[in-house]
Amino acid sequence: MRDLGQSLAEKIDQVVENWINSVHQDTEIESTRKLTHQAIRNSLPEVLQELANLLSHHQLHDGERLERRSLYHGSMRAQQGYDTAEIVREYRLLRQTVLLALDPDLLTGSPAEILSAIRTIDDVLDEIISASLESYIESRLTELRQIQGQLTLTNQELIRLVKAQKESLSFMAHELKNPLNSIIGHSSLLLRQQRKKLKGKDVTTNLDGLERVLRNGRRLLQIINDTLEISRYNEGQVQLNLEPVNVGELIQEIIEDALEPLAVEKNLNLAVDMADAPKEVLTDSLRLQQIVTNLVANAIHYTDEGRVRIACRSLESDGWQITVADTGIGISAADRARIFDPYVQAKPSPQAEGSAGLGLAIVQRIVTLMNGTIEVTSEVGQGSVFTVTLPLLQPE
Repeated sequence: MRDLGQSLAEKIDQVVENWINSVHQDTEIESTRKLTHQAIRNSLPEVLQELANLLSHHQLHDGERLERRSLYHGSMRAQQGYDTAEIVREYRLLRQTVLLALDPDLLTGSPAEILSAIRTIDDVLDEIISASLESYIESRLTELRQIQGQLTLTNQELIRLVKAQKESLSFMAHELKNPLNSIIGHSSLLLRQQRKKLKGKDVTTNLDGLERVLRNGRRLLQIINDTLEISRYNEGQVQLNLEPVNVGELIQEIIEDALEPLAVEKNLNLAVDMADAPKEVLTDSLRLQQIVTNLVANAIHYTDEGRVRIACRSLESDGWQITVADTGIGISAADRARIFDPYVQAKPSPQAEGSAGLGLAIVQRIVTLMNGTIEVTSEVGQGSVFTVTLPLLQPE
């Protein structure tokens, strides 16, 4: 039988491309939809080269190098938002792709040689998966520790805020109770499981608990940060930092970087029209980003099918507008009168789950601070249109 290591080394580029195509076509690996070809490729060629070295009778296998490559691959997948099932599925496809590439060479060997080669490939891929999942867990734990630190830093200000806004105490207690209970319970479970890590070789439960902790931790932080933001506006502690901004480019960048993946995940058509946007105005780019992000994320959140359209244009008068229109569930006339109040949502719906009702309140306060106006037109079952009108302040 031909040297399998040499054969694999010659086919690494082909194996990588075939594997990437398989990953792209696998509908259960959703995280790849927002990744580039290079991001998916990652360190796979180096991992395959180490596998080829091991299969070859003439080269020495470097176990430490293989482990480093695998650890790097796992940490990168954590940063890219993969879940554990997607990582395992990726490696399953890799195993199939490698065996398919080596199939002609394997068939030239004896049954004993074939079994030995397949066992070696399986053992090395199991080693790679184990190392990748280990670094994935560590990356998620690092993120959890960062969230814990942020929660600790905001705790005192949150206590002061709750005391100052007693009318919101009941709502906040309700909103914070579920994620806090989940964080406490699953953190305790996770810590106990981590002490037994690698003993039972079953890390799936650990990862599921970790994902749940992180998800609820992020939600809790968002509620806290939005609440603090409302408090600062109500107390007049927010000031604008005006600078020349190309609003068309800024809005396009915000959509592509942060909001387009949300629309893709729900199969929504996200249309952006910046053709008539003013070229340059004096505004606060951070606050403008908050306006666009909250309005568009809100539109995507409450739209199950159809599209979300974002447009920006100059007015004949001394002003300019941002319009966000969706084909979502719409808002009743009774609810439209109070949607800009803090902690207020439209009628309970599956789409409202996980929302504290602060996004539109923050937008309204930013627009007011900018001496602008915000209007909404909506029809239940047909969608909503939010229009923000701001004064046109041009740089001298």
